Amino acid sequence: MTVQAGKPVRILFFADASSVHTRRWVAAAVERGAEAVVITRQPAEVPGARQVIAIQPGGDKASWFTALPKVRKVVRELAARFKPTLVHGHYVTSYGLWAAACGLDCPKVLTAWGSDILVTPRESRLMRAVVGWSLRRAQLITADSMDMVDEIVHRYHPSAPVHQILWGADTDKFTPGQPASDFEVVSLRSWEPNYNIDVILEAFSRFLMMRPQSQARLHLLGGGSMEHSLQERVTGLRLLQQVRFHGRVGDAAMVSAIQRSRVSISVPTSDATSVSVLESMACGLPIIATDLPANRQWVDAGKGGWLVPVRDVDALTQSLLQAFDHPEQLQQMGAYNRERIEREASRRGQMDAMWRMYQKLLHPNDKPASSLVGKTR
Repeated sequence: MTVQAGKPVRILFFADASSVHTRRWVAAAVERGAEAVVITRQPAEVPGARQVIAIQPGGDKASWFTALPKVRKVVRELAARFKPTLVHGHYVTSYGLWAAACGLDCPKVLTAWGSDILVTPRESRLMRAVVGWSLRRAQLITADSMDMVDEIVHRYHPSAPVHQILWGADTDKFTPGQPASDFEVVSLRSWEPNYNIDVILEAFSRFLMMRPQSQARLHLLGGGSMEHSLQERVTGLRLLQQVRFHGRVGDAAMVSAIQRSRVSISVPTSDATSVSVLESMACGLPIIATDLPANRQWVDAGKGGWLVPVRDVDALTQSLLQAFDHPEQLQQMGAYNRERIEREASRRGQMDAMWRMYQKLLHPNDKPASSLVGKTR
């Protein structure tokens, strides 16, 4: 797509520069003709960005508020030379607050990531008020699952339109491959409490006891703070030869691990649309996922995988047994998932839709070239 004539697209992003999601979003905007500057808490390289500006590095929650005068000062200085035409804050309870309060008189976009809408606002009145205040100052709001879209619309009643825009899967990079001869399983989720990797280990151990002939292997990608305790659990379960800890890896290694596997497991306690689920589906894998609204949106039980209750070891074990016992069904599920991602969740298609939204904010009187991809509330 090309930039329409008229007002340029210069986006000031407030976002975590170290996040792959931020880097991909900025790269997509730049690829389509935008100029970008990123304001972040911790400096990191963001390919395509003209500049990355770190403000008050740290991790405490209070500094999101105490840093606001500094944010406004930096933005005033930046505006003189960069002249942003759009502001885009990623993660409503932190960078979204900075974006909403930055003081620039130009359209503002806020993108919700998950727990900033589904978890944190329910923990305190203050954070619920912060979310509502920030959302009311946006001219466009996006989220990557319909349960988040519904929560934003019905709890906060913003005047801005709210669209579902997915992070999406790179369907050129994440493609079906040839699985290993043995029954290999992959988890791409971080080693943090929310993602229940311990439950996966327990279920995998039970599965091996019931199907020792499977020669099964479990690949754990993602990395995280629970690495030591998870390794101790693997030792306790006597799975040292069957479980491989990969940690955080690049796309090439991730694709390789997915393509070796027969099924992908994602069983968090709470979640929005998981990019790793979409990427596994793009590689033609069936999914075993927790029965959450965001997962129900993508995992068609019986057609594309299995949905299990949160932290239900027995249900997860049974799903693994069904996957192993019915290889023909696995192939059908994988093909179904690949076709669905190509049709509904390619990263290029989602970022094309986002670009059209940027253009509509900058040129509200222009006739849209085509309908938006994705669903809206």
